[in-house]
Amino acid sequence: MENILLRSDQKQIAILTLNSPKNLNALSEAMLDALKTNLEEIKQSKKIKAVIIRAAGKAFCPGHDLREMQAKRDLENDGGKAYFEDLLSRCTYVMKLIRELPQPVIAEIQGVAAAAGCQLVATCDIAVASEEASFGVNGVNIGLFCSTPMVALSRNITRKKAFEMLTTGDFLDPFQAEELGLINKVALSKNLSMCSLDIAEKIASKLSLAVKIGKKAFYKQAEMEIDDAYSYASKVMVENILYKETNQGIDNFLNKKK
Repeated sequence: MENILLRSDQKQIAILTLNSPKNLNALSEAMLDALKTNLEEIKQSKKIKAVIIRAAGKAFCPGHDLREMQAKRDLENDGGKAYFEDLLSRCTYVMKLIRELPQPVIAEIQGVAAAAGCQLVATCDIAVASEEASFGVNGVNIGLFCSTPMVALSRNITRKKAFEMLTTGDFLDPFQAEELGLINKVALSKNLSMCSLDIAEKIASKLSLAVKIGKKAFYKQAEMEIDDAYSYASKVMVENILYKETNQGIDNFLNKKK
């Protein structure tokens, strides 16, 4: 059986490829399990310094596997309530795991990213997309409001635009997504993998201890009031300054050494 998620490590960079093009790389139970397993392994790794999530085929990810969901609904006496609660809990765990990883995670989007697929893009720390990519939270078109994708999306772009997308089902092209802050940059399809790898290599070249403490602080302070944020960030910066590696880095900079 073909692996639903491929992992290849290039030196200090882990590349995860969603590999289920027949269902457009939907977040099926198997895909969520594979992401969970690999991300948990990466979280514990002292070697890996950056992660790229990309996809095989023409689509990045359309969200959950609706055929699988409907089949499970028909098997359950409660209409699938317990199953759906468990499925969304597992998906939420994966999304939160991406944020909790000490390594920055880069989404590389070559095609459509819809519903929970758009949520995955919004959850990653950095995102690059080809000119053929598109982004939407279009569950409303089939009567299912994208409530969980809304959490990540509304923390990336303006509230009014997020609400418009959620209620109309309209998609963003990659240039609109870049302008709104959902992605970092647009690249030509032929250069997309090179673009994401270049960013990952730059991150991997930095002191991993500094990136780790910085990523955690970045998200934590964003949810605080300004005074609390400065107080917390100051403590984090003092902790970072006291690292022996940072001390060496400052000395090297002052003495014009690498």
